[in-house]
Amino acid sequence: MYKSIGTHITIFMVCLMQTAQAQHFLVDKVVAKVGSEYILLSEVEDEYAFNKNNNENLDAGAKCQILENIIAQKLIVYQARLDSIEVTDAEVESQLDLRFEDVLRRMNGDEAFFKEYYGATVSEMKDRYRDDQKQKILADRMQAKLIDEVKITPNEVLEFFNAIPTDSLPYMNAEVELGEIIFKPTVNDVEKQKAYETISGIRERIMKGESFDELAKKYSVDTESAKRGGDLGFAKRGVYVPEFEAAAFSLKEGEISEIIETEFGYHVLQFIERRGNSIRVKHILISPEITSADLDLAKHRLDSIRTLITTDSMSFESAVKKHSLKTAQSYSNNGKMKNPANGTNFFETKDLDPDSYFAIDNLEVGNLSKVVEMKGIGGEKFYRLIKLQSKTKPHRASLQQDYDKISFFAKESKKSQHFQKWITERMNKAYIMVDQLYYDCSNLVKWVK
Repeated sequence: MYKSIGTHITIFMVCLMQTAQAQHFLVDKVVAKVGSEYILLSEVEDEYAFNKNNNENLDAGAKCQILENIIAQKLIVYQARLDSIEVTDAEVESQLDLRFEDVLRRMNGDEAFFKEYYGATVSEMKDRYRDDQKQKILADRMQAKLIDEVKITPNEVLEFFNAIPTDSLPYMNAEVELGEIIFKPTVNDVEKQKAYETISGIRERIMKGESFDELAKKYSVDTESAKRGGDLGFAKRGVYVPEFEAAAFSLKEGEISEIIETEFGYHVLQFIERRGNSIRVKHILISPEITSADLDLAKHRLDSIRTLITTDSMSFESAVKKHSLKTAQSYSNNGKMKNPANGTNFFETKDLDPDSYFAIDNLEVGNLSKVVEMKGIGGEKFYRLIKLQSKTKPHRASLQQDYDKISFFAKESKKSQHFQKWITERMNKAYIMVDQLYYDCSNLVKWVK
């Protein structure tokens, strides 16, 4: 359901995958104006149709609430223009590219299917959404500018906490902070040579005229792209690992690469096409096999690192920097794990995967688990040490135990109040017109002079 302006201002960007198919049976017209910004009837109707299609329980005032939120959006955009906040054409184009590349990727890069699905080409759809994208960037930048002004002091945190009635203080579940060292097994030279010989043979067959697509389907261990003949769709710089990216962007249309080695194994690439800053390539991946001896060696190596830490011969943080997997999120956070459910370093036990939970179940704070086996996204094996860095019992929220959380909520509350105040001030200064079609909307009275 819709939230009021006072609790949350949202920037309505109608979902591309659904509203692109909307049919307009009404003659479009301007139904509201905020300064120099216009709001069309179709904007309100599209948003209403989108939410109705998502099975929201819309009441009679839904369109009134939709229009109020769009007015708030336009007010932010209008002020952004007055403040001369700049958005370059390149920024807009970059954001459009990202949006449509994502859609195309879900369609396996099939532009014919895209056109059939939306009734327009990618270029035509970009033209249709270009102004919307610019307004979204403007609004986001204006909001960020306003919110960045908000600071919170310890006294304000204290006032915020003291304003909460004692019997209304939230009950905090038991939480833990965890650190980790993730160790990747190393492939032995014999298996690497086998994989290299396999990919060399495949490349030779391609150069003699065999189908890249068929060989990808038959041999590539990247099973998802293999189904599409190795096709990876369109991607910009920064998507692939450095060695792969350097090779991919250096190729010409139709060209077959030399053998590329990455952390995943050995690749052969075929360049398909370039579109602006994006390229489309196919690849065949052959990964060396990790043997049981390689796994045992990695496990013993990590157990030795554990011994160094527990005997104070090496600090946990130093071990992270020296031995942990550099692509892991925790690596750049001194080994601290981040909870994807809330974006903090704190985990409730229900948020932990079973392996992590049982690894720390009987640990004292500051201690390390035994070596734990874990699997990557592609099913590859890694080994991990987990450190229990802190632990709290279930309790009523308190400044002593939960200051960081309380400070966060206090700042969010202050941001909301600051933004609401700004909206009210600008609302009283800007020219706002609403069509008589919405005169029965009681929530819009305050917007109209």
